[in-house]
Amino acid sequence: MNIATLCSNFASLKLESNGEEGVENLKVQPLTSDRWGDFETLFGPSGACYGCWCTHFRIPTSERNTMDGDAKKRFMQERIAGGPPPGLLGYIGERPVAWVQVGPRSELPQWNSQKTVSRPLDPADAEDGSVWAVSCFFMNSRDRGKGYSHRMLSEAVNFARASGARLLEGCPIERTKQSKSVGLYVGSLRIFEAAGFSEVAKRKDGRPLMRLVL
Repeated sequence: MNIATLCSNFASLKLESNGEEGVENLKVQPLTSDRWGDFETLFGPSGACYGCWCTHFRIPTSERNTMDGDAKKRFMQERIAGGPPPGLLGYIGERPVAWVQVGPRSELPQWNSQKTVSRPLDPADAEDGSVWAVSCFFMNSRDRGKGYSHRMLSEAVNFARASGARLLEGCPIERTKQSKSVGLYVGSLRIFEAAGFSEVAKRKDGRPLMRLVL
């Protein structure tokens, strides 16, 4: 299935937006190259968190530490241009308000590192194109706490299934000081539980590895 067909089929599942900010009006689309400007707008001049541009799990730490914000931005722009979509953008009306990174584990070397709590149960999963991960969420502070992350995860599940994934994993955080904490970039435990994910490992207190069979 080509990208255009996948995006068209996926878009047919979406709700139409009337410009109101309720989660029921959140329209979700795969991040294709024509939506780069919307991704850039959402992430802002600082690239979301400290110039990351959602490269934290995509680039090994030793390499990422040599890159400035502009280099990380270029890396992500080139990745988006090359396809397939590395995640989904959520919109209220025409305004981009939410992002979720979802794709094969094989694209996330840092997520697979043996030093991380998100490392695979089976090392072979790191190279298995049918084992996917929901690794990152981003919303600006004004749009947090509105339930968008629940919807973004639900659509990430739909997207992974439509793309041929057989397993979808996440490594959320169990608790933070407040619901709008930037530490929730990995997602909260409660949204993964609500979406039907089950814990399969816990390498650190408060950071379970969770899985959904698709």
